[in-house]
Amino acid sequence: MSDHPIYLQLTPAELAARKRRNVWIALGLVAFMVLLFTTTFLRMMHNQQAARQAGLVPASAPVGSIDR
Repeated sequence: MSDHPIYLQLTPAELAARKRRNVWIALGLVAFMVLLFTTTFLRMMHNQQAARQAGLVPASAPVGSIDR
């Protein structure tokens, strides 16, 4: 028995496919993060507008100054 592990050597086509797959995974993750950020931001803006319309927060109140 051999004490040394045997490593599989990938072909240039397999390496290119791996790189292409990794790039698409990275782009998908970035797109998902942008989607989450945008959704969160828009919901926060909508909630602030609703609070102002309900009279819970003065229109000139700075962000983070809501007392409950």
